Amino acid sequence: MANLLGIVLFALGICLTVALHEAGHMLTARAFGMRVRRFFIGFGPTLWSFKKNETEYGVAALPLGGFCDIAGMTAQDEFITEEERPYAMYKKPWWQRIIVLSGGVAVNIILGFMILFVVAQTAGLPNPNADTRPVVDQVACSADQLDNGELGSCTGVGAGGEAGIEQGDRLLTFNGEELESFQQLRDEVLIRPGETVTIEVERGTQVLELPVELDTVKRNIDGEMVDAGSIGLIQEPLDIIEKHGFVGAIPATWNYTGYMLEATVQGIIEFPSKIPGVVASIFGAERDTEGPMSVVGASRVGGELVEANLWAAFFMMLASLNYFLALFNLIPLPPFDGGHIAVVLYEKIRDFFRRLRGKAAAGPADYTKLMPVTYVIAAALMTVAAVIIVADFVNPIKLLG
Repeated sequence: MANLLGIVLFALGICLTVALHEAGHMLTARAFGMRVRRFFIGFGPTLWSFKKNETEYGVAALPLGGFCDIAGMTAQDEFITEEERPYAMYKKPWWQRIIVLSGGVAVNIILGFMILFVVAQTAGLPNPNADTRPVVDQVACSADQLDNGELGSCTGVGAGGEAGIEQGDRLLTFNGEELESFQQLRDEVLIRPGETVTIEVERGTQVLELPVELDTVKRNIDGEMVDAGSIGLIQEPLDIIEKHGFVGAIPATWNYTGYMLEATVQGIIEFPSKIPGVVASIFGAERDTEGPMSVVGASRVGGELVEANLWAAFFMMLASLNYFLALFNLIPLPPFDGGHIAVVLYEKIRDFFRRLRGKAAAGPADYTKLMPVTYVIAAALMTVAAVIIVADFVNPIKLLG
């Protein structure tokens, strides 16, 4: 029941995110005297709608986004009426058009910030600047794993302790390679039973290079008992979650927002390279937990988080969705908001150089020349969306196992 509740709540959160994005366009358009014809959540056939004043509000069949139809968004708007023409968007100053086109992006960034601001005061936010390099909390002996999954008995201080590694040491390198986490250390040690490796540690002001002869122990890996390496070191718990008061939450949220926006940009850059993996996952390959998800997949993960009572992670994922929607829409290609902004800026720059040559402004750009690009990108987006949705049904991402 909790899982279903989480799925429903996250799906509603997505719908609200899309609705507020489009509301950002609608409200700024009205503020500058533009005519808004339709405000819809979803695409395709209309499921339900009503009309108030000059605007039709509704819900469409395909929950893959939404749209705000502004009269005269381009000079080639063939549906504009004479009554709408004075309110046409293309007739407005360039800066007003950019504000309207950016309205949805601004709303999503503000909404993401507000969500994180609340999380900062309730559950706390991860500190992106926290030192997460591995530090030793305990040195311990190396025990074999028993058939029931538990560890057997052992004595001594293990390979790490025998080599001179002590509690409080910060682990710097493994065989010359920088160590970023204890998990990285574990993965390297596991495949080297009985080998001698070199660990560089920081102890106070000293940096020591220690040879370590790894222990050989029995471990159950993929259902088979095999010889594995062991170093006998236990990690010092990481304390990277910080809870803040109202005032302190402002800079903390600002800093974490910057971190999330940077990560989102990187994710968008890597997005095309992730698609082949999504396709392969449909046919049985392992699904990348850091790969793209559709509305379906994100809602399922939301259900997992609620079932595990991880509400902070639930809302942080919703904030991340807002940042993704904001930055993805800034891609300077049609039909994204960024593509329309790029055209407005092109008009402004073009007319600036025309004035330098003593010529009059050339007027609105001809969007019909961009239609082939728009159709290709729209078709690609729909295809990719369909592939990800299929993958989310047949091989969904499961963050909690």
